[in-house]
Amino acid sequence: MGNLSQILHDNESFIDNKGYEKYQTTKYPDKRMVILACMDTRLVGLLEKSMGIEQGQAIIVRVAGAQIRHPFGSIMQSILVAIHMLKAEEVVVVGHHDCGMQCATKQAFVEKLTENGVSEFNIRMAEHSGFKLDQWLEKFDNVYDSVQQSVSMIANHPFLSEIGIPVHGLVIDPHTGKLELVVNGDQQELKMEGIK
Repeated sequence: MGNLSQILHDNESFIDNKGYEKYQTTKYPDKRMVILACMDTRLVGLLEKSMGIEQGQAIIVRVAGAQIRHPFGSIMQSILVAIHMLKAEEVVVVGHHDCGMQCATKQAFVEKLTENGVSEFNIRMAEHSGFKLDQWLEKFDNVYDSVQQSVSMIANHPFLSEIGIPVHGLVIDPHTGKLELVVNGDQQELKMEGIK
């Protein structure tokens, strides 16, 4: 049985047994929090438990490296909707040690594309169309700096900077769940260079 068949089979059992009842809540997070975290499989479940987050208490946005690359991209869109439409009142960015984005170079990614059957023609066509693969897939060397960059991008966003939403930064150990504070958004006022 393939993954999709297994998913549909398990879903049928879940519905028949009314497994959904214990997950029923509203779309508004009880803790009024949105969390930006990495999509790393080691964090599924561990992140929530290590932060004391239960069903319905926080909105969690997951993306490679917990990074925001564009102030008006889909990641930032999710955070803005969580705040302005779904009543979140603070943001927590959670990076982690041993993140795959620390070794995601353009060269390594292109090699994997080629290994997986993507033609060199399509790779070059994307680059010649103005797509800058090295900027789109920007690796980071230091998880603390990466978290600070994402925190700054959010805190200084033109749709947030005037309303005083606290934006915090944490780093989690994917083996133990231990959290380290990088930025306390309640105590630190972040400003982008040149903006007062």
